[in-house]
Amino acid sequence: MTLVKHNPSNLGVLFDEFFQGFPGTWGRDIQNGFSPAVNVHETRDAYHVELNAPGRNKEDFKISLDKGLLTVSYEKQAESENKDYKTIRKEFSYSGFKRSFTIDDKINVAGIQAKYENGVLKVFLPKKETVTVEPQQIAIS
Repeated sequence: MTLVKHNPSNLGVLFDEFFQGFPGTWGRDIQNGFSPAVNVHETRDAYHVELNAPGRNKEDFKISLDKGLLTVSYEKQAESENKDYKTIRKEFSYSGFKRSFTIDDKINVAGIQAKYENGVLKVFLPKKETVTVEPQQIAIS
């Protein structure tokens, strides 16, 4: 009889593969095993998207809007090799992610703003102003 050692990290990979494509992963493009957690809030005047991405530089974020798809991405390449020493093992040479969100015609795209503070990227998506029409009686002639 052969005993097989249970490796819990392999179990996580199996679950990830099984649930791949389920709604929990929609809107995510995971790179290097990282996809930031996102909160989306709605107020009367705007949507607020918050991405939890601590320890990053705001210059490495990219936010684009194309055909109703808002994409937030981050990419950071490793520093170049140092000639003073020889690297024996290198595991963290690249970091990146991409998250996409569908934007409808209620958003004032000219007013979209973003800021990165305290490890959270905050994207402000203002709604277009709506014209409210008061109910009125129309005379029939």
